[in-house]
Amino acid sequence: MTALQTSAPPASGRAGGRSDLRRKRTLGQRLRHDWPLLLMTLPALVQLAVFFYWPSSWNIIAFMDYSPYRSFWENPFVGFAWFGRLFSDPYFLPALLNTLKFSALNLLFLFPLSIALALIMHSVVSTKVRSVFQSIVYLPYFFSWVLVVTIFVQVLGADGLVSNWLLGAGGERLDIMSDPDTFTFLAWMQWAWKDAGWGMIIFLAALASINPSLYEAAAVDGAGRWKRMWHITIPGIRPVIVLLLILHIGNILTVGFEQYQLQRQAVGYQTTEVLDTFVYYRAILTSQYSFGTAAGLFKGVIGLILILVANNVAHRLGEQGIYQKS
Repeated sequence: MTALQTSAPPASGRAGGRSDLRRKRTLGQRLRHDWPLLLMTLPALVQLAVFFYWPSSWNIIAFMDYSPYRSFWENPFVGFAWFGRLFSDPYFLPALLNTLKFSALNLLFLFPLSIALALIMHSVVSTKVRSVFQSIVYLPYFFSWVLVVTIFVQVLGADGLVSNWLLGAGGERLDIMSDPDTFTFLAWMQWAWKDAGWGMIIFLAALASINPSLYEAAAVDGAGRWKRMWHITIPGIRPVIVLLLILHIGNILTVGFEQYQLQRQAVGYQTTEVLDTFVYYRAILTSQYSFGTAAGLFKGVIGLILILVANNVAHRLGEQGIYQKS
């Protein structure tokens, strides 16, 4: 016993010495030791630098009267003049309201639909049925918006399958694709068909991390399916729900471009005009790059503020959010 007691301190001393050596390693030693890991992250860092950080540095032209035909330093600074023009543009407010409308519908209806699909898939016992259903729902996510809109035209257009069926049955022609009054519902159907499968996959991954013994213990205690879902399933995926909800709120001013651009001519620009199409027609086509950059910077700042506010609310409610305070 004495020998063990006398030999214990040197062992802890050696462990402490090894940790001290790790902390005292120089930068060159750490680089030589960790160079395989650093090499693995190099492509991601290059991608971020080329496609994010370098383009983001050009946001400064939102405060300049920029022209690509002048040297960068010859472009005069105009302060917030472009932002004043943005807020006074008669097309800006309708585009902003349309963007908020489509984002709110996406958040209120498509987000819960992905959760519901994941819960349904999670409750299916047959592995074969689950795989087939998962593949069918997830496949449209890989379709481009051109293909998605084309399929909807072939089904719901004036000469689509539904209209031909109604005409054959003695009814009237149905043309949902060119009706401005039904475009909001049409856009929701397109979102649901294309993107609900992607959200379902994310929530299925979260459901797979729940310990099955919790369900077994709850079943032994007499908890039914709904009680197990409410007390085990929902709390188990709640951190993922909060995380994705915060990210959706941060992207509330970004609803996409292709979907609305492709249907702009059919239903009119008043119905389909969002901030992304507004920037394209009012800034890109007219070569007013500072004006377009000001609109993009406005979207980025509002998104950042919304993410910070939503994450702070999540912390107050006891959730981790997208980052956790140290």
